[in-house]
Amino acid sequence: MDLFSSQIDPDINWLPFDGVVNYYGSVMNHDKANAFYNSLLKTITWKNDVAIIYGKRIETKRKVAWYGDHPFEYTYSNTTKRALPWTKELLELKQLVERLSGETYNSCLLNLYHSGEEGMAWHSDAEKDLKKDGAIGSLSFGAERRFSFKHKKTKEKVTLLLEHGSLLVMKGTTQTHWLHRLPPTKVIHEPRINLTFRTIETF
Repeated sequence: MDLFSSQIDPDINWLPFDGVVNYYGSVMNHDKANAFYNSLLKTITWKNDVAIIYGKRIETKRKVAWYGDHPFEYTYSNTTKRALPWTKELLELKQLVERLSGETYNSCLLNLYHSGEEGMAWHSDAEKDLKKDGAIGSLSFGAERRFSFKHKKTKEKVTLLLEHGSLLVMKGTTQTHWLHRLPPTKVIHEPRINLTFRTIETF
């Protein structure tokens, strides 16, 4: 199912079953989105992502950063990151996402895709460090990119186009039942920055 032409309504659940995904469209004007995009490019401590796959260390072209309320440790793809303290811009964006989504978050994973050729394979955000069934608020800046969901059993797919300055919220049992990905494309040459606000469980 493609949802590019549908009218944007943040109360609509884009998933047909087994989870909740709300898309808010752009949540700020174009100039403000540009200002955040340029600031994030310059002020975030970007590093190439590293994964250990079948015992082999892989370094991606895509860059990442991890920020939070505390120096949380977050492990995925067999590597562990320690959260940096919030920047002024990230705190402002966190408060915006919390206000719009009605959720709270204590950390943020950022991804920098330099062009459409960089993407993300099918996965779900279900690491043991994350709050189970917790909301994930995803802000996008820069190039518009397609974002897809695939049900783990039925293989049904849902695809959205994520705009510059837009917000997508995944919650409920979405991560249990659905995979998501950012498919690569050769027709987009501009960078995209994605911020995923999430909640780390502390014990």
